[in-house]
Amino acid sequence: MAVARKKLLQSRQVGSLLLFLCLSVGGAATIRYSVAEEMESGSFVANVAKDLGLEVGKLAARGARLVSEGNKLHFRLHRKTGDLFVKEKLDRESLCGKVDPCVLHFEIVLVEPLQSFRAEVRVFDINDNAPVFLNKEPLLKIPESTPMGSRFPLQSAQDLDVGLNSLQNYSLSANPYFHLHTRFRSHGPKYAELVLDKPLDREEQPEINLTITAVDGGSPPKSGIAHIRVEVLDVNDHVPQFSRLVYRAQVRENSANGSLVATVTATDLDEGSNKEITYSLAQNPEIILQTFQIDSETGEVRLRGPLDFEAIETYDIDIQATDGGGLSAHSKVLVEVVDVNDHPPEITVSSVSSPLPEDSPVQTVVALFSIRDRDIRVGEKITCFLKEDLPFAVKPTFRNSYSLVTDRGLDREEVSGYNITLVAMDTGPPTLSSETVIEVLISDINDNPPVFQEDSYILTVRENNSPAVFIGKVHAEDQDLGENAQVTYSLLPPKSGDLSVFAYISINSDNGKLYALRTMDYEAIQDFQFVVKATDGGFLSLSSQVTVRVVVLDDNDNRPMILYPLQNGTLPCNDLVPKSAEVGYLVTKVVAVDGDSGQNSWLSYHLLKATDPGLFSVQQQNGEIRTLRHISERDPMMQKLIILVQDHGQPALSTTASLNILLVDGFSEPYLQFQDSFKHPTRVNPSTKYLVISLAVLSFLFLLSVTLIFIIHICQKIKYREKFTVQEHLYDDCNFPNNLVQGGPSGSIPQPCPYEMCSATGTGNSEFRFLKRFMPNFPFPHSTGEVKTEAGSSLPPDSDRNRSWGSEGHAQVSDDYM
Repeated sequence: MAVARKKLLQSRQVGSLLLFLCLSVGGAATIRYSVAEEMESGSFVANVAKDLGLEVGKLAARGARLVSEGNKLHFRLHRKTGDLFVKEKLDRESLCGKVDPCVLHFEIVLVEPLQSFRAEVRVFDINDNAPVFLNKEPLLKIPESTPMGSRFPLQSAQDLDVGLNSLQNYSLSANPYFHLHTRFRSHGPKYAELVLDKPLDREEQPEINLTITAVDGGSPPKSGIAHIRVEVLDVNDHVPQFSRLVYRAQVRENSANGSLVATVTATDLDEGSNKEITYSLAQNPEIILQTFQIDSETGEVRLRGPLDFEAIETYDIDIQATDGGGLSAHSKVLVEVVDVNDHPPEITVSSVSSPLPEDSPVQTVVALFSIRDRDIRVGEKITCFLKEDLPFAVKPTFRNSYSLVTDRGLDREEVSGYNITLVAMDTGPPTLSSETVIEVLISDINDNPPVFQEDSYILTVRENNSPAVFIGKVHAEDQDLGENAQVTYSLLPPKSGDLSVFAYISINSDNGKLYALRTMDYEAIQDFQFVVKATDGGFLSLSSQVTVRVVVLDDNDNRPMILYPLQNGTLPCNDLVPKSAEVGYLVTKVVAVDGDSGQNSWLSYHLLKATDPGLFSVQQQNGEIRTLRHISERDPMMQKLIILVQDHGQPALSTTASLNILLVDGFSEPYLQFQDSFKHPTRVNPSTKYLVISLAVLSFLFLLSVTLIFIIHICQKIKYREKFTVQEHLYDDCNFPNNLVQGGPSGSIPQPCPYEMCSATGTGNSEFRFLKRFMPNFPFPHSTGEVKTEAGSSLPPDSDRNRSWGSEGHAQVSDDYM
């Protein structure tokens, strides 16, 4: 029943003090609340959202949370409703001790956007502790000769409560000898003194028992008692006398144990054992007994435990001097603790924004933090700065609160993250500082285009390549990260609008590898160029371009082609040589061309077979056929030569030319007789009429051959263009690489190479000259074996030989080339 009544009284008391809100706007804009101690966990304190002027649900949307300045958070926030609750039962005495008011500080941090509010909750005391005497049965020895009015200090009762709930008064049980007088200390609880009202008589009453009661001011009040036993001593005329009633001392809080605080001195006028004085710390609270000690003989007061100015600033020590007869006197030592700078500033980081985009503007808030220095009177001016030169700065927000902001632009490609060292330093002396590291990562944005490794690329591919052959690659790098650094490659259409390059080249969009889509023909195209574009994968993609030039390398895939003498299976090609020719006489010149280039087009001429190998020679470099000796009458009139024309490719290709040479005395009668011998072996017609007719026919056939060759070249050029156009259309309709246009010897695209021809006449002779090449190549068929190539005829120029084509000479040309 008593327990129930007590709980009911407690609940009423708590209800009278609990849950009143105090919102005040000061210089620091701190939100203040008040609660009573001993509130149960989950008790309602206030609605934070309402006090901050936020709608219900905004706290959750902005990621609100509580940050305590200490190591423990005593409240919790319901972010959906904005209600603030007690996290666990609050005990004011364990939180603040004797400090009044008891205030708990914390911050309300809103993350998105970053914002913080300072808040404090004052914990009000309830009367949950009764006064307690440490010594339940103190003993007082009082001589019987003690005069009336003498005072005897008693032990102070200890009450952990503060304010009205703390110790308020003492009462003494009824007795005829003493009454109580309550006194106040400048620092510490009240204490009582026994005042002697009636002289003591040991023979009448050697011992007096008293009961002292300490009462607090709670409602209902609580009390504690102690039983005082007074022993009446025999007569001791003099009590010890201190040199001072109050001793004062100052001690630095960092003084070592055993340091001297003060020395007290007392004297006694008695003699003998009654004069011997011992010193002691009597009737002092437990904290004093733990902190100080006194030498019983010398009266030196020394430190026993550490001092902490931030906990207790002054101590009121009661010193007792007792003589040998049991008489005692009391004095006080007031100890003032001198504050020293022994606590470095404490940095508390409440919120950090990481990662931070590299395009964040200047003055972007990166982190919020506060600094506290436990020293009060020294080193209180605090400076905060960054240990290194970084693109950040410290910006004060309000008292002891700061924000870390960006000071310069950020670039993730230069620095991907920062370990920011914050330094807080007080003014000392000595100067103390503390550091804390905030890690901030920098997130990437797409601010770097891909960069090619080279300004331009030159790639080579050998003609007659296989379709889809790899010819090289381009590579671009992007300094960004992730998708921003993923590079894709593509071919750009030429500015001229000619899309034929796409028929030759393909690019792998992932790795930049280039492939030849079709077989290349050096004789058709020697080089071409195009533009490759590299694009990154960013949201706003960036790109760069590079020019690629592809050079086609020549293969020896064209055999030499004989231009003169004309090779025709139906009509023989004859040259006339007078029997009177000198040694070295220029008979004729074999003229050949090669559609390849470079070393593959260098030609050499060799006499492969002859009727008389010792009569004629062939110049290896220019194909000139000259006589090696004088012609004799025994030499056959008909000489047949087979000339081998070979290029210098690897492997070398060659072709042969056949030539008939007639040895004649002149260019009239002997020659006609020789010709008639082929038509009528039994009959020889010496008439010059037939010779004139033959020459006319020969001239007509020659002109006809030249005309046919020119027409054939024109037709082949038109056919080549049509075929190239058809192949490109076929390529556009096919799927790479299964339906590529086939190349090689059978698929090469020939290119016409006509030559200019003219006739030059000299004294008594005439011959054809090949002046210059005015087209890239001359078309001719490819063959896997040795094929005798036939072409239109033209005599080469030669200044060493003067030969006349008159009415008595003739030449045969073929009109069935190709």
